[in-house]
Amino acid sequence: MASGRALSLHLAAVAVACLAAVAPGSAGWISGSATFYGGSDASGTMGGACGYGNLYATGYGTNTAALSAAMFNDGAACGECYQVECQCSNPSNCQSCKQGVTVTVTATNLCPPDYSKPSNDGGWCNPPRKHLDMAQPAWERIGVYRAGIISMRFQRVPCSRSGGVRFTINGHSYFNLVLITNVAAAGSVSSVQIKGSKTGWVTMSRNWGANWQSSNLLDGQSISFAVTITSGRRIVFQDIAQPGWRFGQTFTNGAQFY
Repeated sequence: MASGRALSLHLAAVAVACLAAVAPGSAGWISGSATFYGGSDASGTMGGACGYGNLYATGYGTNTAALSAAMFNDGAACGECYQVECQCSNPSNCQSCKQGVTVTVTATNLCPPDYSKPSNDGGWCNPPRKHLDMAQPAWERIGVYRAGIISMRFQRVPCSRSGGVRFTINGHSYFNLVLITNVAAAGSVSSVQIKGSKTGWVTMSRNWGANWQSSNLLDGQSISFAVTITSGRRIVFQDIAQPGWRFGQTFTNGAQFY
């Protein structure tokens, strides 16, 4: 039997390996810009192009951001987490920054392009610009309110979530629209399969944001999902919804991408 010290070293090595496996690939810090929206309580950030709805209820809270079109990637970036800090490059920028402070936000929305304005004067979310329109409480962690817009830098980081991945089954017979939320580690989902207790596995397609669709009839069957996140890790959520499930219900079995 291994000694306590040997066991501790082994567990530490396993933890490091797991983090390496789930940590999103990143080239390090990337320069961009940031504005804010949604009000001091972030109530104006509810809903959004990822489909997460009430961000308080779904656990994302006020540390969220809408991504510019170049970052949003037609919804494939939904759920990703970014560490952000104000970038102080000259005296005027420094007056807008709270230096030495970072905040981690989750991508929950799209900041739509405005092609009537140049990208350096109002068209902050136009491609190819890297821009975060952050919930006001998160933005004020790193920026001074009167500045309105700041230079910042960001890097992709693993997401930390409380509880398991959640599946909300919407739609109707022959059209299953499944919202996947509360995804840890990479945060974003690259592929989903769905299976009824009387069917084989069916590959779903992204409908919009974090909503995935399929057209197989699953009424009265238990439902399983196989989810692959963008770091490549895959989990099978076996029989997560029992035969008596109803459209509009949310299911979780506590499994998570740690």
